Amino acid sequence: MKKVIDDLGLKTPFYGASSGQRNWVGRGDKLNIKSPVDGKLIGEINLAENKDYESLMAEAQIAFPIWKAMPAPHRGEIVRQFGDALRKEKENLGKLVSYEMGKSLQEGYGEVQEMIDICDFAVGLSRQLYGLQMHSERPGHRMFEQWHPLGVVGIISAFNFPVAVWAWNAALAWVCGNVCIWKPSEKTPFSAMACQEIFRKVLIANDLPEGISNVIIGDRAIGKLMSSDPNIALISATGSTQMGKSVAETVGRRLGKSILELGGNNAIIVAEDADLNHAVPAIVFGAVGTAGQRCTSTRRLIVHESQFESLLEKLKQAYGQIRIGDPLDENNHVGPLIDTMAVEAYLNTVEKAQNQGGELVYGGQVLDGEKCTSGCYVMPTIIKADQNMPIMKQETFAPILYVTSYKDLNEAINIQNNVPQGLSSSIFTLNMRKAETFLSNSGSDCGIANVNIGTSGAEIGGAFGGEKETGGGRESGSDSWKAYMRRQTCTINYSTDLPLAQGIKFDL
Repeated sequence: MKKVIDDLGLKTPFYGASSGQRNWVGRGDKLNIKSPVDGKLIGEINLAENKDYESLMAEAQIAFPIWKAMPAPHRGEIVRQFGDALRKEKENLGKLVSYEMGKSLQEGYGEVQEMIDICDFAVGLSRQLYGLQMHSERPGHRMFEQWHPLGVVGIISAFNFPVAVWAWNAALAWVCGNVCIWKPSEKTPFSAMACQEIFRKVLIANDLPEGISNVIIGDRAIGKLMSSDPNIALISATGSTQMGKSVAETVGRRLGKSILELGGNNAIIVAEDADLNHAVPAIVFGAVGTAGQRCTSTRRLIVHESQFESLLEKLKQAYGQIRIGDPLDENNHVGPLIDTMAVEAYLNTVEKAQNQGGELVYGGQVLDGEKCTSGCYVMPTIIKADQNMPIMKQETFAPILYVTSYKDLNEAINIQNNVPQGLSSSIFTLNMRKAETFLSNSGSDCGIANVNIGTSGAEIGGAFGGEKETGGGRESGSDSWKAYMRRQTCTINYSTDLPLAQGIKFDL
């Protein structure tokens, strides 16, 4: 792994708290970054302090006027070059993501591919930042709207997607004319710094200020500083609902803008007419992929009573075939949880579920031995649950799947919607009426609703985000770009008169 990190242009074992591009390090405490794969030290970094943040902000503010003055298609060209650079580094960066976070190597590669895809999307978008023209009620007047950059965009991302979610935000923010300050999770800083190093080389090659993109590795204090800073026009924050509420309150107090991507407690409904050959692999990947640490991970399975026992038996068989171990070994399906704190949360949740009447059907144990030396490997777990168990309303970032039954579709939809979160949802059915009911305004209350596919694995072309305690934000595709710009309504009078709107008279 040292060669991979060195090839990406990072210094090991010591590395600066910001991007390293300006050859200074953070002034705070040293932090040991260990891999959940084998418990070995990746490197040490110095956490940033307030003065480090102030230095980054100063450079971002210097870069902004230069960057926004470039025509949007020219900004798109820089993002295109970044996408090409990522293509060249996909293998190394994918391995680093897998080793630092613990997700499977295929998922590590997939995360880098998401970055490449959003760069491609943003390049096209750079020529499509459309405004509207409206008919004016006043003769000889033209009324239209246009969009302008916001300024500095702050991005706070989580450990489970160390690079992709940043790219969703940054690529769009850049083509819209903004500059970015990125605070990644302090649990996965090296992946973030590798991305910064790749983009830094693109900026240098184009004789552009490096302050267009900035990385700062800090703790919650830096996140709070960003949220309260009036110099940051927009904060995009991904993480827990608790964190998001704090960000929203702080940003709202200063009337700033925020995009919040918070908790998920996602459900799949399996109808009596579902094709189980499709449903089972989708359920298993949704529940155990990334060791259950995706915001879109499947946490609840709501099965028609006629399919319940059959599906449960198929799931037990499928879980028995899951290979757990080193995620860089492509023979394995599942790697570790991020750290031992996550393992404790997993064990506590399994215990609580059983205390509330849940029946442990599969798993529920921590793995050890030669292939699981870090103490972060757990067994994917299935719990037969009653829909009224309080634990089913809570999100635990671990591969725990609650399975419950229902009698009719309305009951199933009510069970699915009866949680505080509202991110992703899915139904498996071959009945058009059931599918359309699920997608109607009487159906799923989530930001994402799928038919005959699972809850995880979103494409970048669609807007990503959810409702309720998921935060209501939207990132990535569709018209999410509008969140990174300010709208301006313009009216031009080219007549020889000065009529007022609504026919108001004001004669002098």
